[in-house]
Amino acid sequence: MSPLAAQPARRVAVLGGARVPFARSDGPYATASNQEMLTAALDALVERHGLQEPGAVGEFVAGAVLKHSRDFNLARETVLGSALDPRTPAYDIQQACGTGLQAVIAAANKIALGQTESAVAGGADTASDAPLGVNDRLRRILLEARRAKTAGARLKALARIRPGHLVPDIPRNAEPRTGLSMGEHAAVTARAWGITRQEQDALAAASHQRLAAAYERGLFQDLVVPFRGLARDQNLRPGSTVEKLAALKPVFGLDAPDPTMTAGNSTPLTDGAATVLLASEEWARARGIEPLAYLTAYETAAVDFAGGDVAGGEDGLLMAPAYAVPRMLERAGLGMGDFDLVEIHEAFASQVLATLAAWEKRGLEPVDRGRLNVAGSSLATGHPFAATGARIVATLATLLAEREGPGRGLISVCAAGGQGVTAILERT
Repeated sequence: MSPLAAQPARRVAVLGGARVPFARSDGPYATASNQEMLTAALDALVERHGLQEPGAVGEFVAGAVLKHSRDFNLARETVLGSALDPRTPAYDIQQACGTGLQAVIAAANKIALGQTESAVAGGADTASDAPLGVNDRLRRILLEARRAKTAGARLKALARIRPGHLVPDIPRNAEPRTGLSMGEHAAVTARAWGITRQEQDALAAASHQRLAAAYERGLFQDLVVPFRGLARDQNLRPGSTVEKLAALKPVFGLDAPDPTMTAGNSTPLTDGAATVLLASEEWARARGIEPLAYLTAYETAAVDFAGGDVAGGEDGLLMAPAYAVPRMLERAGLGMGDFDLVEIHEAFASQVLATLAAWEKRGLEPVDRGRLNVAGSSLATGHPFAATGARIVATLATLLAEREGPGRGLISVCAAGGQGVTAILERT
């Protein structure tokens, strides 16, 4: 065979994961940086799987959505501050809320192609330590002063600075193309699909109850490492009920009659980090590690949320998984009934319900709610943007492994910018 001939792709095993408990913004992690949280998650993974020796891991890929300039090389700096071999290559990746899952996919591709035997993927985000930019008017004056050829010209430029120029640019949770926040976009989609308040509250309550039950039965014993005084996700409310959530006032979609989206059925701003260990079967076998599951397919998609069929619900900001999943299932020759577990990132309860409705509209079988987010998801855990994908991969792989038999799980993650990242995990 020619050395340039295509080689069959290798199976990629998910061997484990580690994350810090997720915390509400401006809480226990208010002074923790992306690097500090990501290092804690990576160190826990290294310790649990004995990855300290030189060359143990081929590569580390991770990212963050809210990044300071100091985070320009976040993944590599995290490696250098961790127990991992400092000779481990690393690079950053970013695709909004899909970052963590895209990091997993990037690492998996290299393993599948034989370019590396093992890799760690993950992500971190802190809403508490969000970067503050220099006011753009002040920035332009300072740049003009820097370019000045004489001291007089420099002073003339600086003399134009006014008190209003000192107000910093604070990051906004808004889409540049529309000026609407993610919550406002979700409210438009909720109305388009006729998603009711009670449906949203029921899904949110179930997320909290299922996450609490998963903690109680020890599902996260090998996945969550205590950090800064937290041992469980801070946003978790075990006593959540539809009745309690019904008492909350709507916070999104207030420009239309009967708004349905509240702080209780929407994901809170969150701080946290998560990592996943991936490897070839040969690498896992040599180390005596039993794979939890295998990553067998993935698909991305994007919608025209600024000019497409937004009012009709088809191209809402968070609806790209409605296109990605049917394409992925067709390529894999699978139907929704072939999945034992389905994990949909809960940016908003309304977005989950709209996605389920869109899948059915596109001819997929209805998802059995007993198989949906069985250990809770983002409404209960919280959502540090770049960490969520890695959290879901590790959780789903662990859920499949505890079934003690063959199983298959679907992952669906929506992301800002009208994007979606989806994947399939299997245990044979």
